[in-house]
Amino acid sequence: MKLILAVGIGSFIGGISRYLLSVLIQNRFFTTFPFGTLGVNIIGCFLIGLVFGFNERGNLTMEWRLFLATGILGGFTTFSAFTNESVGLLRNGQYWMALTYIGISVIIGLAATFTGIALIKLL
Repeated sequence: MKLILAVGIGSFIGGISRYLLSVLIQNRFFTTFPFGTLGVNIIGCFLIGLVFGFNERGNLTMEWRLFLATGILGGFTTFSAFTNESVGLLRNGQYWMALTYIGISVIIGLAATFTGIALIKLL
């Protein structure tokens, strides 16, 4: 029950944080390009790299890893919104924008996760 609560509370925090930050980022741009979702997903990728970097060093208990990675960051990042926005761009004939969004999300997301892990290894 303790683990389920850790994930649930973390998801609550992550979901609210995602919504607020996504809106804040998106409102800074006057375009249909989904900068809000892209921003939170890239930030989440970097943060999960940090979490798993700490985990590899043995600095996290299972409870903290579940709270941070599965709960907060699972609630913070959003693959479903990413795919829905990609489909919307494709349906609207914005093929270049869709491919750019997909490419940036995957490549920069992977790079951000690797960077987070590498940063912790350097410490």
